[in-house]
Amino acid sequence: DLGSSLGASSLSMQQNIAYPNCKIIAVDNSAAMIKRSRELLKRSEASTPIDLVCDDIRNIKIENASVVVLNYTLQFIEPETRGIIIQKIYDGLNDGGILILSEKVVFEDVELNERQIRRYYDFKRLNGYSDLEISQKRNALENVLIPETPEQLIGRLDKAGFITSDIWFQLFNFISIVAEK
Repeated sequence: DLGSSLGASSLSMQQNIAYPNCKIIAVDNSAAMIKRSRELLKRSEASTPIDLVCDDIRNIKIENASVVVLNYTLQFIEPETRGIIIQKIYDGLNDGGILILSEKVVFEDVELNERQIRRYYDFKRLNGYSDLEISQKRNALENVLIPETPEQLIGRLDKAGFITSDIWFQLFNFISIVAEK
C-alpha cells in the first residue's frame, strides 16, 4: 500500500484476506500518518500482519507482490519519475499480480474537464464545504498535485508491460484503474 495515509486500504485488505502467509506493507512518507495508522490498526483483530514503513515510495523495493495499491499518491510525484515508479511496481509484482491505481485526472476535452470539476465542487458543497474551503483547498494543491489524463496513466501502465489496464471506477475527475501483470 504505497502512500498508505491512515491505512484504510491496508486495513480493508487485512480484514478480507483469506490466504495464509500473506503480509501487507503500508508505506507513507509522513511519520504522523504512520503513527496514526499504528493506533488505528491496534483495533483490528485480523491475523494478517501489516508492516508500517515511514519512507518515500521512490525508495521502496517491491518484490514478491500479489497486489500493489497506489491510491491518490502518484499525482504528487513529479511526472518524470512516475514511469520509473510504475516500472518498479511492475517488476516487483508476481505474474498475474495486480496494481490498483487511483488518481485525480484531467480530461483533454476542455468542456468535459470543466463539467467534471464543476460537478465535483457541487458535490463538495452538498457535503457541507463552503466556497472558501473549496477555493483554499484548490489553491493549496495547485502546482503540488499534477494530474494526468486517463490516457497518460494507461500509457504508463502499457509501457511498463501490464497486459491489461482497465478503468473500473470513476466519479467525476477521479478514476481507479486495475492493471494486471
